Amino acid sequence: MKKKKMLLLSSAALVIVLIVASVLYQQFSGSVDNDNLAANDPAANQSGQSQASQNDSDQDAPKQFPPDFTVLDSSGKEVKLSDFRGKPTVVNFWATWCGYCVKEMPAFEEVYRQMGNDIHFLMVNVTDGVQETVDTASAFIVDAGFSFPVYYDTQHSATMAYGAYSLPMTYFFDAEGYAVAYASGAIDKETLLRGIAMTTE
Repeated sequence: MKKKKMLLLSSAALVIVLIVASVLYQQFSGSVDNDNLAANDPAANQSGQSQASQNDSDQDAPKQFPPDFTVLDSSGKEVKLSDFRGKPTVVNFWATWCGYCVKEMPAFEEVYRQMGNDIHFLMVNVTDGVQETVDTASAFIVDAGFSFPVYYDTQHSATMAYGAYSLPMTYFFDAEGYAVAYASGAIDKETLLRGIAMTTE
């Protein structure tokens, strides 16, 4: 009897989580937008600074190192964001269940093929082990024919460090590793190129 009750409670909790996630996704995931790029330091979001004061100070804010994180590459090896200093870096948070993530991926693939030797691309899969697993995400990438590097956030290190709960999200870092811009929501090729250009200004 206790097992049945626990199973029912667990099932109800899971349904509630999925409903809340779906509502938040519908509310916060926008369509592809070419005007959602902001010069900003994602580390400021972790420091308690209000969004309004953050936006007011964007122009004068000094560059700061962003929070580091650890993810797994396609062979299961741990890598850190800080390992990629030396070239500008684009970090994109995505999942297969996120329609807008899937919609923007061809633009990332096109730009990666053009600039992949000069820019690090980290396509970070939000691998929660329930809605998204390494196997399902890997199969999706293979089936779609994408060649950009994919990393798996199985320990939620990157997701928590950047508050990446509304997908997709994209961050841009200069060659020294400083955060220079971010975009919340899907972006197009033009916006992606503008973000990359900001890493070399």
